[in-house]
Amino acid sequence: MFGPLGLSLAPYVRSSRTLSKWLTPVATWYANSMGYRKYGFKYDDLLCEENDTVQRALGRLTTQEGYDRAYRLKRASQASVLHAPLSKDQWTPVSEDVRYLEPHISEVMKEEAERQNWDNLVVERK
Repeated sequence: MFGPLGLSLAPYVRSSRTLSKWLTPVATWYANSMGYRKYGFKYDDLLCEENDTVQRALGRLTTQEGYDRAYRLKRASQASVLHAPLSKDQWTPVSEDVRYLEPHISEVMKEEAERQNWDNLVVERK
């Protein structure tokens, strides 16, 4: 998502061929070392659901996305109970590990910022 200041360096890194060339292998290694793909998760499945913004974003998922998310969570829970990751053919491939929830979260954050601006609007008489 975004850093502590609400900023992200990702667009800058993507625009620079040199930085992208150097950081992509490191990012891929890091994502693979986290191990969430071994349990069939996508990155956005790991976001904290207790956050109000994430809750509102989850409500905006399509029915199919909601079912897929629930399936991934149940399958990973079962693998955790068995104390073993899924078989290699069931791991989430890198090509399928896309940010499906992040666009909804960004939209909710923009709406909240707009709501905050309208709530604090001061009307002055002339």
